[in-house]
Amino acid sequence: MQETLKTETKTTIDWEAIRSQFPVLQREVNGHPVVYLDNGASSQMPQRVIDRINAYHSNEHSNVHRGIHTLSQQATDAFELARKKVKELINARYNEEIIYTTGTTDSINLVAQSYGRKHFSEGDEIILSEMEHHANIVPWQMIAEETGAKIKVIPMTESGELMMDEYHKLLSERTKMVAVVHVSNALGTINPVEEIIEAAHAKDIPVLIDGAQAVPHAKVDVQKLNADFYAFSAHKMCGPTGFGILYGKKELLEEMPPYRGGGDMIDKVTFEKTTWNDLPHKFEAGTPPIAAGVGFAETIDFLNEVGMENISTREHELLEYATAKLNEIEGLKIIGTAENKASVISFLLEGIHPADAGTILDQRGIAVRTGHHCAQPIMDHFEIPGTARASISFYNNEEDIDRLADGIKYVQEFF
Repeated sequence: MQETLKTETKTTIDWEAIRSQFPVLQREVNGHPVVYLDNGASSQMPQRVIDRINAYHSNEHSNVHRGIHTLSQQATDAFELARKKVKELINARYNEEIIYTTGTTDSINLVAQSYGRKHFSEGDEIILSEMEHHANIVPWQMIAEETGAKIKVIPMTESGELMMDEYHKLLSERTKMVAVVHVSNALGTINPVEEIIEAAHAKDIPVLIDGAQAVPHAKVDVQKLNADFYAFSAHKMCGPTGFGILYGKKELLEEMPPYRGGGDMIDKVTFEKTTWNDLPHKFEAGTPPIAAGVGFAETIDFLNEVGMENISTREHELLEYATAKLNEIEGLKIIGTAENKASVISFLLEGIHPADAGTILDQRGIAVRTGHHCAQPIMDHFEIPGTARASISFYNNEEDIDRLADGIKYVQEFF
């Protein structure tokens, strides 16, 4: 994946025509045309996805998996279509390996609680990295406290790259899980997950990859990666909120106990004993976010039509353009300068708090994220309170970058 996210090939697609399909990008904020550069937090939805969700609500709404009537069957078919499309998108082996969750955070909690409670015990070790999102730290801390396991951390360099020599030293017979981010949301670093997985598997250690910032930007092949678990969210890839995916190898999911109890995850219930449904439903208790799943199926069609390789190439073009533009600004420092990066630029302005910078940029219609980006250990590493972050999507353009650069200069003049 590292190579697919970094390419010198120019795209010939009409990106402005694609941009026009996103209605929110046509609006104004504070009297200015919106510049949306907060895609790392949540990306925008194209009109066709919005229309598909509305069509479900208008014509197909019913509960799934439980009814013999026409509406229920239609809703079930539309909802389950997303599972097949996700399987094909990430090249999983079976539909049953695709577990619906509410998002990446929920997916990681599922593995921590279900796999961890069964396999972790006193003195075991869980390896994380210094650049993890809180969603890939806190669930492991919770299960570690419950089981007596310990957290070990892969350190990173000042450029924001993992110290792989230290990672290899951390692996031992006590290691029971490695959980690392594929692409850092705060730095843009693309981690060498193939090497991480291969080294762990050499010692029969399972690996979970947080792919929330990777799947939206490049083609991910879970069989090629050989990840045991892979988690991501719809809302970061032009889809609806409240819907996420946990990919897990079938043999691992089959031996894991359910994470939540209730309807749809059961086979037979008596007061003496309950037996569980087959995969994937064993992990999907209760009424799911049906409309979001239906919308996500449409999202995948849209992304496939644009082409994930085209998306990767376009975003790399914009990243290079933005990096060059921002590096020209005196008093601006980019935090996270890894050689292999996705389309994220976190920066500081000398003498100006990131929150103040973000506030002034917003007055000019420019949306960036400020703060610690749910990655406080990264900020602790650099001894800073936070950064301003511009996260770029394929539907952004050079004009957006130019307006960001001009806005930053205005912030500097303002203060």
